[in-house]
Amino acid sequence: MQIKVAIVEDDEGIRTSLAALLRRAPSFRLVGDYADAETALKEIPLRQPDVVLMDINLPGMNGVECVRQLKAALPGVQFLMLTVYEDSDSLFKSFKVGASGYLLKRTASARLLEAIRDVHAGGSPMTPQLARRVVQHFSKPSADSSPVSRLTPGEKEFLDQLANGYAYKEIADRMNISIDTVRSYVRAVYEKLHVHSRTEAVVKYLRG
Repeated sequence: MQIKVAIVEDDEGIRTSLAALLRRAPSFRLVGDYADAETALKEIPLRQPDVVLMDINLPGMNGVECVRQLKAALPGVQFLMLTVYEDSDSLFKSFKVGASGYLLKRTASARLLEAIRDVHAGGSPMTPQLARRVVQHFSKPSADSSPVSRLTPGEKEFLDQLANGYAYKEIADRMNISIDTVRSYVRAVYEKLHVHSRTEAVVKYLRG
């Protein structure tokens, strides 16, 4: 089954290049490309993409605010942020509003397609440099570390894999467990850490 993708990018050259890349790739179907957030907010709910490639620096409304509004209306859609700079502030804001991945625009075509597959499968693709910043930012000691201490060794290993950006199927393979066991870890971790999303779980785990 093809992954349906929409693009929100104001640079016409980059937008055209991304659109051409997706049209050439048989595993993907481009359902729309937009030059600004305002148009995207109107059109994307009608197109029902699986993944949205979102530029952060857009004219008018920025990409982070666009994701915030779209995620509220389309909670099942995955958002992969594209940016020119490795900006920690934009990274954290993007994840806070519901983005699942964060890549540089200069990312190689093959890696970008891999990242779209990854985010669609439940992963959180980002550059190694940005992943380190996330770990450094959120690994500071927290006063409220008691929920993390309640996790089993298996649940902690699961969260380690999740923090490294692996999708659920990859985690099952790496831990040599079934996908049903992975799902049971998800439910247990969410309940013990009092969280409601993958990103919240990883953040609370790293802080603890």
